[in-house]
This record gives sequence, C-alpha cells and structure tokens, in this order.
Amino acid sequence: MDLPKDFAPIATHDGAPLARHHNGWLEITLNRPAEHNRIDPADLDALLPLLASVHADPQEVRALLITGAGERSFSSGYTLQAIETAADERFEQLLDTLETLPFATIAALNGSVYGGATDIALCCDIRIGVPGIGMLNPAARFGLHFYPGGLRRYVTRLGLTAASHLMLTATRIDTDEMLRIGFLSEVVERAALDERLAALREAIEQTEPGAVAAMKRHLLALAAGGSAEERAALDRAMSAAYRQTMQAPELQRRLAALLRRED
Repeated sequence: MDLPKDFAPIATHDGAPLARHHNGWLEITLNRPAEHNRIDPADLDALLPLLASVHADPQEVRALLITGAGERSFSSGYTLQAIETAADERFEQLLDTLETLPFATIAALNGSVYGGATDIALCCDIRIGVPGIGMLNPAARFGLHFYPGGLRRYVTRLGLTAASHLMLTATRIDTDEMLRIGFLSEVVERAALDERLAALREAIEQTEPGAVAAMKRHLLALAAGGSAEERAALDRAMSAAYRQTMQAPELQRRLAALLRRED
C-alpha cells in the first residue's frame, strides 16, 4: 500500500482530492472549494483504489478523516453533469467501501453538505460539524430515486421519520436540526475543530485495532437487521468474538498496564 506521506493530490487531474498518511491517520480532503468541493468521475477512479487498498490491508491505518477544502462546503456531491451522462455504480461502490472500512472513520464537516455528499458523511462513524452549516438532499427535485445504499443509510442512521422528511420534501435543514436527528454526532466551534480532532486521534490511538474492526462489523450488521436466522447467526458471531478477546494476551497486557497505573 503506497500512501502519500504528506498532503498531495492522489491523481493528476485538476481538483483531485488530497491525501496523506500521517501517524496512523489517513486524511482525505475534497479539493474544489470554488465549486463546493464537488466530486467528478475522475475523483472516483482515484479514491476507489485508495479506499479498497486500505480496506483489504489496513496496515498502520487506525482511522480515516475526510473533510473539504475551504469553509463554504464539505461537498456538493456528485457533479450534476456526471449524474446526467456518467452515472454508474462507482459512486455507490466508493460509499459501500467507505462504510465498511475496518477502523474508525470521521467526517469533519467544514461547511454545508449536499446531495450524495450527505451519504459520504453518513458512511462515517463520527460526523463533526461547525455552527452555521446546513444539509440538503435534492434528489426528489431532480426526479431522481436515490440509490439503494444511500436510502438504507438514511434510514438506519437517522430513522424512518427523519429520512422521509429529508428525502420526500428535499428541504434544507440547519446545524441544530442536523444535530437533533443524529446526522451530526457533535458540533464544535470552527476554531476548536482541530483541537477536537486531535482529542479523537488520541482516543483512537488507545484502542485495539482488532477489537475495533470486529465491533464495527457487528454494529453495522445489527443496524441492518435481517431474518431471525441471520440475527441468531450474528449473535453467535458476536459471542465468539467476545470469547476470543477475553482469552487474548493483548487484553491481559492492557488490563495489567491499567492496574499498574492505579497502584
């Protein structure tokens, strides 16, 4: 896995996303601030291999942070011209990969978020916003039926009532409402955003990657629901994972270290 060591474009086309792999964090910045950080098809061709690579082989990646350049917009989603002429399965493939990365993912919403970019945020485990931003999904205005994975995430993350309001009316909501319905995990002042992200980084560094990966996989499965047989199989898998960690030397090492600090 060959990741940039400092922020650099991940492709050669204009406006390509920036990325860096730094101290266990893979950071991605959508990079068209003058155009609300829209996402073009060429961006998908660059982002998909990057996310697929760390999905298959996380190595030293402990978390992913995705944000947008500037202060106006996190992202306006897939460019309208691409929806009309180049819409295919790549965008949903990207989001499904992002959703299931085997480590914590954070969306830092530096600005407002629109369209398919709302689903980028929903794919992330933690969504932090700043005051004064809003969100809007205009699919119904376009006459577009939102793709299946996006509808599923809206319902499992936000609940049917909030998802129906946002999807069926295509109305904009503000920061307070985004927080109330759970679209945002928290809101911090813009000047404090870097400090908050640093605190999350420190917390994540203390976690055990294997336990995080297993719990994330099982949390997503719990949210998805399923038949009685599937739920029973999931219960067995979670119980097996619990027993495995209870017997792991890493648990004993960490507990011993905590007990030494308490003495």
